[in-house]
Amino acid sequence: MRELARFLLGRRTRRRWIHLILGGALAMPYVFVGQLIVGPAVHARYVFADLLAQLLSFAVALPLAALTAALFPLTRSLEAGAVRSLCGVGADRLSSSPAHGRAAKGRTAAWFTLHLGLGGIISGMSLALPPFAAMLIALPAVAVFRDDLLGLPETLDRGWVLALMPVAGAACLLALAACAAVAGALLARWAPALLGPTPEDRLAAAEARAADLAVRNRLARELHDSVGHALSAVTLQASAARRLLDRDPEFVRTALAAIEETTRRTVGELDAVLGVLREGDAPGTAPAPTLAADLDGLLHRTRAGGLRVTATIDADPERLPPVLSREAYRIVQEGLSNALKHAGRPVLLRIAVTGEHLEITVENPVPSASAPACRPGGGHGLRGIADRARLLGGTAEAGAAHGVWRLHVGLPLKGPA
Repeated sequence: MRELARFLLGRRTRRRWIHLILGGALAMPYVFVGQLIVGPAVHARYVFADLLAQLLSFAVALPLAALTAALFPLTRSLEAGAVRSLCGVGADRLSSSPAHGRAAKGRTAAWFTLHLGLGGIISGMSLALPPFAAMLIALPAVAVFRDDLLGLPETLDRGWVLALMPVAGAACLLALAACAAVAGALLARWAPALLGPTPEDRLAAAEARAADLAVRNRLARELHDSVGHALSAVTLQASAARRLLDRDPEFVRTALAAIEETTRRTVGELDAVLGVLREGDAPGTAPAPTLAADLDGLLHRTRAGGLRVTATIDADPERLPPVLSREAYRIVQEGLSNALKHAGRPVLLRIAVTGEHLEITVENPVPSASAPACRPGGGHGLRGIADRARLLGGTAEAGAAHGVWRLHVGLPLKGPA
């Protein structure tokens, strides 16, 4: 009984009842237009006094409502908002965007017709049944005034008929509550099917999520390459300075200066990386590093930590496309970071233009099992290099052979950037 009472009169049912009343209110303008059409057709002088004319007007109003919903895409957004607020349907099951496309507009028109149709019926019952039920319930108490005031039929002279009138009135109210509860439950059940996202909406949402994920992956890659390299370089420089603190003060001063320069530059690069998520370049944001402008500084900071780097540059960085120069810098930076982390030295770096490709090669000896690494962890750098190369239409290969770790990347000078 408690579950039945909750279904008929619970908070959720009452909110759905309000949703149906709103549908009836929305139906009224269409019903008035229907009366203008039906009145002359049935030769009814007063449409309000003719039940058949009223029913015909309501029947004409529903196609007009469907046409309105199909012509105005915002109908789906407004109806979905009302369903979320009043019918207890989760927002993830409804579409908040306007209806575009024939299928979406057709489903919206069907929903709007159902809402106004059921809402009009429940609204009419809500207006008519409570006064009628109240009269039936009060009838035994006022039967003494039958002849003078009410003009009731003679059949009510029977006592058992009068005794049943309150029961009939209560049954009317119960029927009204049951109809409203069932109609509200049906609308809540059909709402996801008619107001939910279409396949096109799901595809657009998936594309938006993919674009957001791509931005996040790019940010993670930029952070890994810039900050990760700086941490590796600073760790190596600090370690070398600590070991030579008493024996070579000049080297310690050089290492500390390199640490200061590395951290200062990394803060600028971090600003540039965070600018990836901004729309446009924010004022004061440092530009992203490139081979043309920053390769010499990268080599200097790497060598300041004691890592011997032999660089052979058989290309003019100034003539490289900006995007290619920027991505190539990150690839070189990550290659040197790998050498720093795994303590493989010396490092051979070669950047050359071969035909229509820019080739980057980083080689360093594979450390022995007993050699300590500069810092543990990692594992994402090579994947980031492969992603950068793939986005530029190039290739990336990495692996150990004959005691040498070799990273080779080929990037087309003209390709999909």
